[in-house]
Amino acid sequence: MKALIRFALQALLLLIVALASAVTAMRLAIHGREVGVPDLTGKPPAEARRIAEASGFEFAVERQYYSATVPEGRVLSQLPAAGTLIRRGWQIRVAESLGPQRVEIPDVLGQSERAAEINIRRRGLDIAAVAQVAMPDVPAGQVIAQSPSPNASSISAPKISLLTSEAFPPQAFVMPSFMGQTLGDVTALLKSAGFKVGNVTVAAGVDNTAPSPTGIITSQNPVAGQKVVAGDTINLEVR
Repeated sequence: MKALIRFALQALLLLIVALASAVTAMRLAIHGREVGVPDLTGKPPAEARRIAEASGFEFAVERQYYSATVPEGRVLSQLPAAGTLIRRGWQIRVAESLGPQRVEIPDVLGQSERAAEINIRRRGLDIAAVAQVAMPDVPAGQVIAQSPSPNASSISAPKISLLTSEAFPPQAFVMPSFMGQTLGDVTALLKSAGFKVGNVTVAAGVDNTAPSPTGIITSQNPVAGQKVVAGDTINLEVR
C-alpha cells in the first residue's frame, strides 16, 4: 500500500514538473519574440521609419496636428508608446507635427475696446493686456495702438495687447471771489471758462425782482477758495 502511494506521489510530481516546463516554454515562445517599442517622438518621419523597421516593426503616419512645442515635420506622438513590449511585425502608428499654428493679426485700430475684443477672440486669439492713456480729440475707449502690429503674419497663436484712449479728467480750479463784480462780467467769464451759470437771485430787500446784468454780486456758491471743475454750475446772488 505504501509503495502504491509513493508511486502516485512521484507520478503527480512528474506531472507538475511537466506542466511547469510547458508553461515556461510557451511563455518563452511568446515573449521571446517581444521587443520594446523604440522612442520615435521628435524624429523626422523618415528616420523614425528606419528605426521602427530595423526593430522589426511596421510604420505608418496616421495624423498631422499643430503643436506649439514640437517642430514641424517631427513625430509628435506614437502608439504603442515607447518602451511597450510587443511582438515584431506589429505596426507603430505616429502623428506628425505641423508646427505652431500661424495666424494673421487683425487690425483693430480705431475700434472700440469691446469690438476689438470680439474681433480678436473670434479668430481664436487672446488679449494679453489692455492699457489706457488720455488722448486729446480721441473718443474714450477707442483702440489707438496694438501689439503685435496689424496684419503681422507668421505669428504663433499670440496674445494681443491693446492701448485704448480714456477721457481726460476735467480741469480743476480754485473758485475765485466774484464779490463786488457785475453780473454781466461774471457770467461772461464763467461761460468762457467752461462753467454753467445756475440760479441768479436778487438779495432780499432789493426793489428789483429780476437780476440785472449791471447788478453787483453779493454772494456765490460755491464760495471762494473751494475746488471746482469745468462744467460745474455756479449760483449767484446780486443786489
